[in-house]
Amino acid sequence: MKTTMNLFTLSMMLIALTYSTQFAGAQSVVMTNQEPTITHIVTMNTNHGPVTLGLYGQDAPKTVDNFVGLAEKNFYDGILFHRVVPGFVIQAGDPKTKDEALKGQWGTGGESIYGGDFIDELFPNTKSFQIGYAKGVLAMANRGPNTNTSQFFICLEDLGLPKSYTMFGKVTEGMDVVMKIAATPLNGSTPREPVIIKSMTVKKKS
Repeated sequence: MKTTMNLFTLSMMLIALTYSTQFAGAQSVVMTNQEPTITHIVTMNTNHGPVTLGLYGQDAPKTVDNFVGLAEKNFYDGILFHRVVPGFVIQAGDPKTKDEALKGQWGTGGESIYGGDFIDELFPNTKSFQIGYAKGVLAMANRGPNTNTSQFFICLEDLGLPKSYTMFGKVTEGMDVVMKIAATPLNGSTPREPVIIKSMTVKKKS
């Protein structure tokens, strides 16, 4: 599993090098006339400030149920953003990041409410799929098709990535906090000082 996840890390960073120059200009958080329906609001409190996420429960119901279920169990509390690729993504969701002794394994862990990996939700007819990986989009990190667990990433720019990672929400407030996280000094792709998810609160939209 560690080898496969490292291949994912390498592929993500190689793609970042390709797209970071192309999309280095300022971009707005994704807004279109055909926005996906937001079914849940999640406030992700970090040690850099709060980020509000709108989740697409109609476009990606299984993925959203997993994220919400984990958040309501306080699963994400204390987890670190373990990967930052400037101009590309910030990534979190690995419970191994709670343990400094496991630092060599950060990025290889993950859990789900389903007891294991679950399927991608990549449906070309959905609005989220059509928008793609715009700035502020929230998507699943995986190590290959249908291997989703708890890791996720937030796009820092408008990326022309192959649509291989389920898009299940977007940042609705706090993109300044996301960019602050993205600007943190790094050791490789890991923040030198911990960027911590302190808590998540979930509210279902009526």
